[in-house]
Amino acid sequence: MKETDREAVATAVQRVAGMLQRPDQLDKVEQYRRREARKKASVEARLKAAIQSQLDGVRTGLSQLHNALNDVKDIQQSLADVSKDWRQSINTIESLKDVKDAVVRHSQLAAAVENLKNIFSVPEIVRETQDLIEHGELLQAHRKLMDLECSRDGLMYEQYRMDSGNTRDMTLIHSYFGSTQGLSDELAKQLWMVLQRSLVTVRRDPTLLVSVVRIIEREEKIDRRILDRKKQTGFVPPGRPKNWKEKMFTILDRTVTTRIEGTQADTRESDRMWLVRHLEIIRKYVLDDLIVAKNLLAQCFPPHYEIFRSLLRTYHQALSARMQDLAAEDLEANEIVSLLTWVLNTYTSVEMMGNAELAPEVDVALLEPLLSADVVSALLDTYMSTLTSNIIAWLRKALETDKKDWMKETEPEADQDGYYQTTLPAIVFQMFEQNLQVAAQISEDLKTKVLVLCLQQMNSFLSRYKEEAQLYRDEHLRDRQHPHCYVQYMVAVVNNCQTFKESIVSLKRKYLKHEAEEGVSLSQPSMDGVLDAIAKEGCGSLLEEVFLDLEQHLNELMTKKWLLGSNAVDIICVTVEDYFNDFAKIKKPYRKRMIAEAHRRAVQEYLRAVMQKRISFRSAEERKDGAERMVREAEQLRFLFRKLASGFGEEMDSYCDTIVAVAEVIKLTDPSLLYLEVSTLVSKYPDIRDDHIGALLAMRGDASRDMKQTIIETLEQGPAQASPDYVPIFKDIVVPSLNVAKLLK
Repeated sequence: MKETDREAVATAVQRVAGMLQRPDQLDKVEQYRRREARKKASVEARLKAAIQSQLDGVRTGLSQLHNALNDVKDIQQSLADVSKDWRQSINTIESLKDVKDAVVRHSQLAAAVENLKNIFSVPEIVRETQDLIEHGELLQAHRKLMDLECSRDGLMYEQYRMDSGNTRDMTLIHSYFGSTQGLSDELAKQLWMVLQRSLVTVRRDPTLLVSVVRIIEREEKIDRRILDRKKQTGFVPPGRPKNWKEKMFTILDRTVTTRIEGTQADTRESDRMWLVRHLEIIRKYVLDDLIVAKNLLAQCFPPHYEIFRSLLRTYHQALSARMQDLAAEDLEANEIVSLLTWVLNTYTSVEMMGNAELAPEVDVALLEPLLSADVVSALLDTYMSTLTSNIIAWLRKALETDKKDWMKETEPEADQDGYYQTTLPAIVFQMFEQNLQVAAQISEDLKTKVLVLCLQQMNSFLSRYKEEAQLYRDEHLRDRQHPHCYVQYMVAVVNNCQTFKESIVSLKRKYLKHEAEEGVSLSQPSMDGVLDAIAKEGCGSLLEEVFLDLEQHLNELMTKKWLLGSNAVDIICVTVEDYFNDFAKIKKPYRKRMIAEAHRRAVQEYLRAVMQKRISFRSAEERKDGAERMVREAEQLRFLFRKLASGFGEEMDSYCDTIVAVAEVIKLTDPSLLYLEVSTLVSKYPDIRDDHIGALLAMRGDASRDMKQTIIETLEQGPAQASPDYVPIFKDIVVPSLNVAKLLK
């Protein structure tokens, strides 16, 4: 208490010090005293009220404890009296055992009396029930069956209560009602038959289906009641629980599975389109069944059955199992495509599960895949492997067919622009197109893979195509009379190369996404190169054909006959023009190159004749006549090739200038200027060699040995450098085996 008093005084001093910090606050001392007095009075009042409340509570508690003690004493006394009375009445209770047994017997007899009518009428009820089942009156039949089962179960329960170990009486009752179980099984059989045809029945006679569902619901209630009684008494009648609701769903599951499996009407041996037909029938049946289930069947079942959801799950599981069975078979490539297209696309499309009539109950986004990713991957691998083999075989067969066409006696067909062509490009790319369209039905990824495969196989095919074209040329060169239409079919081969290039570009543009183009287009340069090589060789073969026919006339050039007045160049020009009338059937990109090559080759052959030392001019007059003739013939060739190239908008006559330049060297009258003229020639044509110069000077016939030696040696000291765009023309001209030393003599 002293400690508390000191703390109180200290607190009071602190508060007073806080209130009297300034002189002017001394005037308010009385005000402060009254305020603190009021606070003190208020606190004391609250303390008194709290203490009074606590005291009242304690007083009430003590009173209740006193009353409880008195009650406990009264209960204790009453229990003692009850115990005393119980001990005194034990003998009396034992003497009532006979009464107890009589009560039990009375209860059993009462049950027997209550069921007596049913007991005596059991055979009649069995017959009536059997008739009702046979006539399809299932509800009435079930009502009578329930009466029979109720009588049987009631008697057996009473017997069980009286003497659960007396199996003899239980067996007697069970055998007397033995027909009841048979009726139950027969009724169940009728119910299952209706359920198996529920999708048909609901459209023709929905009342029958409703009756079946009501019977099942009744049995479910009886099962629940008996199971509840089992927990209390341990008694279960025979044949219970029936679990007809569970069996109903089992029957529906089995019916769905059988319906899906039963849609396969054909086999591969009887119909190549068996799988397509099978899948289409499944699609139609499943869609029709689910629409009926949603709109009609669901109305015949209690909502808590969720019959549509259950059937949807059952159909999905049955379809998944069927698709897995089909995937496990040894399917062909087209069958794999049909299966995957159906599984990945058709199943979730508006043609089936995405149909508007199934919404919103069916959400395709929530449906599990019919086939696992591993199975789909394995099928795709098999498809790609089979497709690879098929494409190789198809390409080989197409090429063999095209080769047979090359041997025909009739010209190849022409396209709408008049260019010769064979059916090979159309056949090849029609095959590619079909396979890409099929792959696109499955997925974008497979479409890209098939495109890559087609391009890869196209690359290999073009190599074989090139080899076959070479063999075709070689065979013709062995006997130029056969094949009869060699030129026309070689023109078609060249044109096919351009068609192949255009078709490849078109195929990529149509089936390749832009983001994937970089990876796939790597094969394009390679194929373009092979196609250009095939076309170049084809054009070369055609030119070879031209120059083989010109060989006799080219051999007349730079001979005495030529100098005296030969028409060899006239014949050459007519022959070339005639051939190029046939070559007009070649497509422009290759025809343009071919004209340029023919121009170069013609000039080159002319120059080769110059270098053959077939003639040596003996006078200035001869050199003048020969040079002027060379210039005229160069102009003839120039006119010819300008005419052939007129449709391309470019002039390709620079090669003929080479003949004119060589003629200028031959025409020169002053031998002292030969070095200057030859130097000019060499500067224009850097690929000219000393043996070419020697042959040219030998053809003039007036250059001394020293002059020839000086010119050649001087030119060798400072060879001219060729410009980057210079096309060599002398490089491939071989001077006969006379060496330079002999030419200089």
